[in-house]
Amino acid sequence: MTMAGKVRKSADGAGNGSAGKGVAAVDRALSVLRAFGADDRTLTLAELAARTKIYKSTILRLTQSLIRAGLLLRLPDGRFRLGPEALRLGGLYQQAYEVADVIVPVLRALRERTGESVIFHIREGERRICLHRIESAHPIRYHIREGDALPLERGSGGRVLLAFSGAKGEPYETIRQQLYHAGIGDRDPEVAGLAAPVFGPGQVLVGAVTISGPRSRLDADTARRCVPILLKAVAQATRDLGGDARIFDGRGRKAPSRPSPRSRGEGNTP
Repeated sequence: MTMAGKVRKSADGAGNGSAGKGVAAVDRALSVLRAFGADDRTLTLAELAARTKIYKSTILRLTQSLIRAGLLLRLPDGRFRLGPEALRLGGLYQQAYEVADVIVPVLRALRERTGESVIFHIREGERRICLHRIESAHPIRYHIREGDALPLERGSGGRVLLAFSGAKGEPYETIRQQLYHAGIGDRDPEVAGLAAPVFGPGQVLVGAVTISGPRSRLDADTARRCVPILLKAVAQATRDLGGDARIFDGRGRKAPSRPSPRSRGEGNTP
C-alpha cells in the first residue's frame, strides 16, 4: 500500500481504533463540513477530498446525507456550499451563549498561566470599552474597571482593535500579520501589555484580549513566552464563538525580542 493509501485509510476511519470513540461515518461527515473556511463560498469535490483526505467516492456518499439534512447544498455546476440548516444551528448557538460565557473562562485561565491581569476590550466608536477583566493577585498590578472607556490609539488592546478594523500603515500592518501586539505604555511608561484579537462568525472582530502588568514583570523575555499562550487562548475563544481559529495556526512561534518601544511613538498602555 502506498503512503497516500495509508493516509486515506486512516482518514476514512479504517483500522485506527477510532470506532470505539464515536461513529466513524459521522466523524467523516463532520470533517466535510469543517473543510469549509471563512473565505470559502463553495468547494469542489476535489477540494473537499484534498482537505479531508477522504476518497471522493466516500465524500459523495456522505454529502447525500448532509444534503438531505440541509447542512450542505450541491450547485448545478457540481460545487458544494453550506446549507440553510448550518445557518439555523449557528443562530441557535449564538442565542445560547453570551460572549461572557466564552471570554471570562479564557481570561481566568490566562491569569492563572501568566499571573498578570487580563482584560477583554470591545470597540465602541472611537473608544475601547473594558467589557470583562480578571485582575492579577499581585499587589502591584494594572487596575481597570469593567465599563472603563479608553482611547483606541493608545494601548496594545486599542492597537489590535484598530488593526482589525482596517487601520492603515504601521504598526497595524504588522499586527495583522503576526496577530498580536506587544508594547510599553505611554500613559504609564512602567506598564506593559500584550494583546490579540478574538473573532466571531464570518471572522467579524469581537474584541481584543490583553495581558497587562508592570514592565518589571512583563519584560521582553516574559512577553515572548506569553505570546503562544495568548494566541492559543484567543484561538480557543474564536473557535467557541463560531469564528475560524485556523488563522492562528502556527503563529506565535517567533515572538519579538522586545515590546514596541515608546521612543518610536508606538508605545502602549494595555
